[in-house]
Amino acid sequence: MNSETLFSMALGLQPPWQVKAVTFSTDELARSELHLHIDFVTGSRFLDDANNLCPVHDTVERQWQHLSFFEHTCYLHCAVPRITTTDGKVRTVDVPWARPGSGFTLLFEALALALIEREMPVNRVAEILKVNPQRIWTIFNHWISKAKAADDPSTITKLGVDETSTKKGHHYVTLGVDLDEARVIHVTEGKGKATLQSIQQHLEDKGVDKEQVEQISMDLSPSFIAGAAESFPSAQITFDRFHVVKLLNEAMNQVRIAERKEHDALKGHKYTFLKNRENLSDKKEKELDELIQLYPTLGEAYRLKVLFNDLWEMPDKPTAEAFLRQWCDAVDAAKIPAFIKFANTVRGHWSGIVHFVESLISNGILEGINSKIQLAKRRARGYRNINNFINMIYFLCGKLKFDYPLYFT
Repeated sequence: MNSETLFSMALGLQPPWQVKAVTFSTDELARSELHLHIDFVTGSRFLDDANNLCPVHDTVERQWQHLSFFEHTCYLHCAVPRITTTDGKVRTVDVPWARPGSGFTLLFEALALALIEREMPVNRVAEILKVNPQRIWTIFNHWISKAKAADDPSTITKLGVDETSTKKGHHYVTLGVDLDEARVIHVTEGKGKATLQSIQQHLEDKGVDKEQVEQISMDLSPSFIAGAAESFPSAQITFDRFHVVKLLNEAMNQVRIAERKEHDALKGHKYTFLKNRENLSDKKEKELDELIQLYPTLGEAYRLKVLFNDLWEMPDKPTAEAFLRQWCDAVDAAKIPAFIKFANTVRGHWSGIVHFVESLISNGILEGINSKIQLAKRRARGYRNINNFINMIYFLCGKLKFDYPLYFT
C-alpha cells in the first residue's frame, strides 16, 4: 500500500476522489508542512442541484488547512472541478471534506469547536491550531449562525429577561430566556425598552406571536416594564424575587451602615445580617442574636427583613396581599428610613411582586446562566466585537443543535 492510498483511506475519500501526491516541505523558519494533493478520476461526472450527472467544464485550485500530522501543519490541495449544469450554468462542485467558502476542512473546524466547548479560550485554540484567532472566530460564528437560524423557540410561554455586563464599565447585553427550557433564546446588545422589542421581533421572525408569551419575569427596571407592556401586551409580569430580595438586603445594609458609624462592635458584620440564618456558622448565629438585642433599630430591621421573605411561601394572591399590607404597615410604624423607601418600592410594584405566588417564576434560572456567561467571557477573551461574545453566550447557554457532520464527542 503506497502513501497516496494510505492517506486517501485516512481522509475517508470515496471515488472519484483520491490522493494523487504527498509532499513534505520545510520553510525558511524550519517549519515543516505536509501537503496532500487530491484529484478526481479523469472523465468523472458530478451531480448538479437537479441531481443530474454533469461533465466537468474546468477546474479551480483550492487549498484547505487540515488537522496537523504529528507536529506538522497539514494542507489539502485540489483542482476542484466546475461543471456545466443542465440549465447551462457553470458552478463549482462542493467537496466532501470542507464546506463551501472555508479555508479549513470539516475535521479542522470540528476540532476547533470541540476545544472551545471544553472550556478553552479562543486565543488558546488558535495558538494550538497555529492560525490567527480571527480565523477561529470566523469558523465559530459560521456554525453558531447556522444553528441559530435553525433554532425553534415555538413552545415558549414563559420569558425571563435580564441584563448582564459584557466588560468592565457600562456595557451590557440583555438576555431573553425560555424559563421552561432553561435556555437563552435571544441576546441583544444594550438594556432597556428596546431590548424587549428586539426579543419580540426575534420571536415573531421565528413564527411566535407576541400573545403566546403569557408570563414574563424581570427586574424592576422602568424601561423593562415599559418594553414588556408594549412588546408583550398579553403577558403578566412577575418581578423577579431575587431582585426584590436584593433591594431588601440593600435596605438592611443601609441600616447596618448607619448604626456602624456609632458602634464599633458592628464592624465586620455585613454578611451576618445579609445571609440567611441557616447559612451562618454557630459562632455567627450567636453573634447575630447578641447584636439584634443590643441594637434595637438593627434588630427591628432584621425582623422585618426575615418576615418579608415569608411572602414567597404564601398559598394564594389574597393571602399574599393581606400579608404584604400588614408588612408595609409594620414598616411605617418602625419608621426606619431605608425600609420605608423599600416599602414604597413594593407599593409601586405591588401586582408584579404579589403575582409570584401565582406564577411561581423567577430569574433564578438566569443565575446559573450568568455563571456560564462569566465562562463565556473567559473563552471569548480578546474578542474584537460584541457579536463574538453574544455568539459565545448562545454556544454555552442556548442549547443549540449543531449539524456539522464531523465532530469530536
